[in-house]
Amino acid sequence: MRRGFLIGTKWPALLLLALSEVAAMALWFSASAVLPVLTAQYDLSPFQQSLFTSAVQVGFVCGSLASAFFGLADRLDARRFFSGAAITAALANAGLLLVEPTSPIVPLFRFITGAAMAGVYPVGMKMAASWAKGDMGLLVGLLVGALTLGSAAPHLFNAMGGLDWRFTLGTASMSAVAAAVSIHFFTMGPNVTAAPRFRPDNMLWAWRIKPLRLTNFGYLGHMWELYAMWAWIGVFLSASFELWGAGNGNVGDDSATAAKLATFATIGAGAVGCLAGGYLADRIGRTALTMAAMTVSGACALTVGLLFGASPWLLVPLCIVWGISIVADSAQFSAAVAELSNRFLVGTMLTLQTAVGFTLTLVTIHLMPVWVDSLGWHYAFMPLAIGPFLGVVAMWRLRLHRDSHRMAGGRR
Repeated sequence: MRRGFLIGTKWPALLLLALSEVAAMALWFSASAVLPVLTAQYDLSPFQQSLFTSAVQVGFVCGSLASAFFGLADRLDARRFFSGAAITAALANAGLLLVEPTSPIVPLFRFITGAAMAGVYPVGMKMAASWAKGDMGLLVGLLVGALTLGSAAPHLFNAMGGLDWRFTLGTASMSAVAAAVSIHFFTMGPNVTAAPRFRPDNMLWAWRIKPLRLTNFGYLGHMWELYAMWAWIGVFLSASFELWGAGNGNVGDDSATAAKLATFATIGAGAVGCLAGGYLADRIGRTALTMAAMTVSGACALTVGLLFGASPWLLVPLCIVWGISIVADSAQFSAAVAELSNRFLVGTMLTLQTAVGFTLTLVTIHLMPVWVDSLGWHYAFMPLAIGPFLGVVAMWRLRLHRDSHRMAGGRR
């Protein structure tokens, strides 16, 4: 492709990258949008529902580990890797239109979709980092903010009456194909490096190097909380609104719609948190921002359940604060890894970080119903605060490490 057709200036290139990333990740988001419709039409069991979602998570983890082991994010051309992964995921997603949603082959299609996403999400972060010059946090925050808004979108669609599942899945596949084409117009920034030679032990640097190890421990504390909150906050708000409505003579569809809109606002507000977090982290430091964000989000996890059944005018603002703070630090762990890694291994380190983090999310997502049954909604979110607490400890130790000056222009 001739250079003249590439978008080679920083902000237009990053805008194209963000749009391409969200368009490809629509394959992941669309499942959340159509699952309620599929459950109603095909009477999916709770196990089938969980497989429809968790198969993507497991696929992403496996794909990320394979990519990290072979160093694909650093050894392959990023645009071609992204494009090939997006097309593979689009085909797997389109396969769902050929079988019944109750078919045992559905989890396999969802697994392949998730595995292919390993060539989209972490690779996109590496591509954004290639343009960083004193604004690494903001650039990666822009990308994660776009994905956060995409994660929230299904709740808005459901509040508006849901979507036809075939149209939604078909559109998502076409969206991913469009992303596979558009990403070829992206130009890598000046920080791009030559591909390293294949060494299977490269991925072990994430644990051998203490600053990287502490950053990843902080990220794990963050991920312990994040996806469990995203997965269950809608159920929590629906139950809370129903309880409050029953006590105030306000029950039915209005309460359910309000809960869906509140869920969209809670998760969608995280996009603001990502951008603000990125802007601030580049100025006050990565460890300062991540510790502050985890302190706030952990406090919200401890207190939000105490307002279960209370007025939405009290509950929703707290949930929005939680939604902002819980993801404000997300991109900064990736930015820190990019700054602390050997520059030839940035893609591999980012891929490994996301793989381990998403593995942990499978634990807390499935622990939440256990906590709801044993503790009730008033206290079910409290165990999530363990993650941010340990994450703050890890980031404080990183702050004290002599290599912390390599982050955010020495601002730590």
